Amino acid sequence: MPFLQLRGVTLKYDANPLLNAADFQIDAGERVCLLGRNGAGKTSLMRLLTGEETPNSGEVIRQAGTWTTRLDQEVPGNLSGSVIDMIRSGLHPDIETHGHEEQWETDVRLEDLMTDMGLITYTDAPFGSLSGGLKRRVLLAKALAGQPDLLLLDEPTNHLDLASILWLEEFLLKAKPTLFFVTHDRSFLRKLATRIVELDRGKISSWACNYDEYLIRKAAWLEAEEKQWATFDKKLALEEAWIRQGVKARRTRNEGRVRSLEAMRVERSQRRERQGTAKIEVSTGSLSGQKVIEAKDISFSYPNGNGEPIVANLTTTLWRGDKIGLIGPNGGGKTTLLKLLLGKLAPDSGEVKLGTNLQIVYLDQLRDQIDDAKTVAQNVAGDAETVQFQGRAKHIHSYLSDFLFHPDRIRMPAKRLSGGERNRLLLARLFLQPANVLVMDEPTNDLDAETLELLEELLVQFEGTLILVSHDRAFLDNVVTGTLVLEGGGRVGEYIGGYADWLKQSAAEKEATANLTVTSKATSKTAAIPVPKGKEAKMLNKEKRELEELPAQLEAYEVEQAALAAKLADPALYQQDPTGKAFSAVQAELTALEARIATAFSRWEELEAKRAALEAV
Repeated sequence: MPFLQLRGVTLKYDANPLLNAADFQIDAGERVCLLGRNGAGKTSLMRLLTGEETPNSGEVIRQAGTWTTRLDQEVPGNLSGSVIDMIRSGLHPDIETHGHEEQWETDVRLEDLMTDMGLITYTDAPFGSLSGGLKRRVLLAKALAGQPDLLLLDEPTNHLDLASILWLEEFLLKAKPTLFFVTHDRSFLRKLATRIVELDRGKISSWACNYDEYLIRKAAWLEAEEKQWATFDKKLALEEAWIRQGVKARRTRNEGRVRSLEAMRVERSQRRERQGTAKIEVSTGSLSGQKVIEAKDISFSYPNGNGEPIVANLTTTLWRGDKIGLIGPNGGGKTTLLKLLLGKLAPDSGEVKLGTNLQIVYLDQLRDQIDDAKTVAQNVAGDAETVQFQGRAKHIHSYLSDFLFHPDRIRMPAKRLSGGERNRLLLARLFLQPANVLVMDEPTNDLDAETLELLEELLVQFEGTLILVSHDRAFLDNVVTGTLVLEGGGRVGEYIGGYADWLKQSAAEKEATANLTVTSKATSKTAAIPVPKGKEAKMLNKEKRELEELPAQLEAYEVEQAALAAKLADPALYQQDPTGKAFSAVQAELTALEARIATAFSRWEELEAKRAALEAV
């Protein structure tokens, strides 16, 4: 029996139902990802599954005894108590029976969970005193703490840093709860989802494939739908022409044909057209100077901090057209580094020079620029009916429709928008301002996949300079040309390319350091090799051949090493084997190869030293 099942469920708040006679089920052990456009009703469906919403018709069937927990998209405003109290409130009422653990085991498990999620230092802190990001993390810990049979997660990666997202992926794969989740993070989706379901115009469709295959199949399905509708509309037009014919035609009308026409009219009136595609554009500013930001040997630490610098001796230059991603742990100093680079915070030492003719526009991660009491239109244009965009007047309805706001939603208060709609509203405000430097702090949160991909395309084509803070790995890979990575201890690493490129380059750096260590050890050993005498005072032919072949052997090893590193960075590895066995096998192969490389380097040094010693005799 399924854990949870919908039978003929309808849920609506207005004329267009969010669910229209929908059927759906979740089976034990599945990890189901729910996709749908912003405002399609994904969060409402989540609330329906937990019983917080009641359907207008149909039934929701839950397996008896199923323990369900949920992480909501938004943080409720009425929560109080300490962090540990909040997390404990997520435990099953009968934890000894449900979790088969004693009190001390629960305490240890919760402590480990809080440590892994970076919450242990906030154990006794009042929940209300935390930042929005920390509150979300506490509520995620609460949902995980209950060891649910069915876990519902609405945008679980929001406000998590990369390390926390990677930890969460592994935690969910290991804990193996039945999972139903909504996410904008395509890397997270690719690694976890065993099935994709989509909520589109009141219907739930299931796609038993991975995300990339879903995109292909969905595009083909939409094309087929358009052709089917075109055929239907053509037939309807012909039937309407027939019914309007003269007296002779009316006398010979077939009553069955008339009834068929009436049914077609009803079907056409009930059709829900697919919402159009967003048409996001940036109001491009004038050309900036070639050199946008120049930082020379800057350092910064907070006076009341732990003494460890946020940035130490950083020298970097951002040129016009650069697209730079900032990567680092939460609380690691990304916002501080942004402020230093933009000249909003003075460094303790060194200097930052801003280029000429800069028009900087900043997207605020916290979205506090939106006034909930005002309508969507008022948040963008005030009380005006038009906005100035790229030097010309544009009606507010036309402008907001480019960001997929339906006329009904343009006049509603912003407080009624979904998380993704709020982010689209913020983008609408942002892109009105002429810019040649865009600074975007977590722009991808809550956006639907289509809007996310359009934003990617826009930023790739943007001719100005981009500084991007994001934990979305796919977004970073698709947009940025370089990364600045806060690596701790004040070190800021600079890397070419996106997230995957950073992983490869940082791994290569560590490997090079290890090889240098091995080489130095080998050199110290071979330096003490005595000059051979007698029969030993020459290299054997076998050793000569070995010395000649070693460079090519090392080159082959390095090619193999790069291929294995690319495999580890490829999401397909995790899609094909969600158990992690394939990852472990590749990791073991890479470790063994690195040992062979170290041995080969050592042998090369030994033979080179012997050859040099013989030549010196």
